[in-house]
Amino acid sequence: MTSKLLNHLRALHAATNNQCRFARSSTNLFLSSSRPFSDAPSLPQVSSTPQPQNPQSSISFSALSSLNQEELAKFSAISETWWDSEGPFKPLHAMNPTRLAFIRSTLCRHFGRDPYSPTPFEGLKIVDVGCGGGILSEPLARMGATVTGVDAVEKNIKIAGLHADLDPLTSKIDYCCTTAEKLVEEQRSFDAVIALEVIEHVANPGEFCKSLSALTVPDGATIISTINRSMRAYATAIVAAEYLLHWLPKGTHQWSSFLTPEELVLILQRASISVKEMAGFGYNHLTGRWSVCDDISVNFIAFGTKTNQNQ
Repeated sequence: MTSKLLNHLRALHAATNNQCRFARSSTNLFLSSSRPFSDAPSLPQVSSTPQPQNPQSSISFSALSSLNQEELAKFSAISETWWDSEGPFKPLHAMNPTRLAFIRSTLCRHFGRDPYSPTPFEGLKIVDVGCGGGILSEPLARMGATVTGVDAVEKNIKIAGLHADLDPLTSKIDYCCTTAEKLVEEQRSFDAVIALEVIEHVANPGEFCKSLSALTVPDGATIISTINRSMRAYATAIVAAEYLLHWLPKGTHQWSSFLTPEELVLILQRASISVKEMAGFGYNHLTGRWSVCDDISVNFIAFGTKTNQNQ
């Protein structure tokens, strides 16, 4: 089983290892288009929008407070397809260069690094929370970071480790089948904590963000991306992506679990993380590519820094 899977990963490796190079070229475009969160257009008021319904809100998870067992089962079922750029994770593969451009730009600016350097993250400790098969962890490692990738699905970690071993630049990534809460218990800390397309799948976003904050060193960086709880997001990210275009398996997302930008900012503030920049991701149906934009009505990403206040 492992041998067959390893051969499959080798075949996929050649088709996916150019994402980091594409992200470097995308950085040039992003550097001139991003702007501080404080200068962004006013966010839409959504007081009439129904609040997320969380059927597990009364359950006590103690140290594993953010885990959602149903969501874990969904991703475990498709874990072997992480590095298939035409499989269920095709949208993430397509979006990855754009996500990396935002990460590269914001972290370089925050830590005073050269964004045009091939290894701008050298010396930085970064944790990729909810790393899946490692499609973000690997380019971060190639940019010089000391990367820890964590995921609660054991199959994901196995896939990530097998694929990382195919490249000497990524073979040193520390993959762990664990949770952010467990890392907090172990008193781990990182210069940057990244959780992309994860928070909409956890049971308790507030507790999850507190764990991310606890993992971030004072004045360190936290980056989160997710999907807005808007009618446009329902139409595009669920109806179109899952049921019409079949980009994602049906049931991948629950609209009630999405967060609005306002809600995410408030949750992060309560966790001692101040949001400094926010941007949207726009998809061009003609080119099939994603780009950074001001439209945060569907996919958006936030960069924040941890204050020195003790929780």
